Amino acid sequence: MAVINYAQKVINFKVVYYGPGLAGKTANLQHIHNSLPDGRKGKLISLAAGDDRTLFFDFLPVSALTVRGFTAKFQLYTVPGQLYYNMTRKLVLRGADGMVFGAEAQWDRLLENVESFRNLEENLREYKTSLDDMPDVIKYNKRDLSNIAPLEYMEFLLNRRARRVPSFEATAVNGDGVFDTLNTVSRMVLVGEFSQEKGEHCETA
Repeated sequence: MAVINYAQKVINFKVVYYGPGLAGKTANLQHIHNSLPDGRKGKLISLAAGDDRTLFFDFLPVSALTVRGFTAKFQLYTVPGQLYYNMTRKLVLRGADGMVFGAEAQWDRLLENVESFRNLEENLREYKTSLDDMPDVIKYNKRDLSNIAPLEYMEFLLNRRARRVPSFEATAVNGDGVFDTLNTVSRMVLVGEFSQEKGEHCETA
């Protein structure tokens, strides 16, 4: 949930990048971090295992814009892709304001995409919430590789809920779709926050 600091006039939003292992979540945050000017980003923290997979999370506070006199800061996290780190996934999900599900584009990873998406839904249920309760988008990563599934089929697998969500094709190595995804989920989070009063989410310094 968004945390509003009236003393500093800052609103902190949390956006979580979820998906299977090695599907491009960390690469997306690295591209965002490398592309932003120094004054618009914080330190990128990456806790990784020996095989370069994210073990805990990446955290990138991005000072995005000013809304109604408040600076909106987006704290970007990724979850570990491996299912045996599910407890860490749950911890990272807590208090999320928005979600980006990053799917792997290749045919041989489609089952992992579906399993990871189901795992996301299960973990959200433990917090008594669901994707219907928060802004979310889907990002189809690594579209530059060979042996990729058609976009229409991936949409059929992952984006056929009653509430169809925005989706993007992406290639993190050159940045295609990375900021389109971030900008869209950020706008959705802001619209959702300012469309109603949420005083219970506030804290003061």
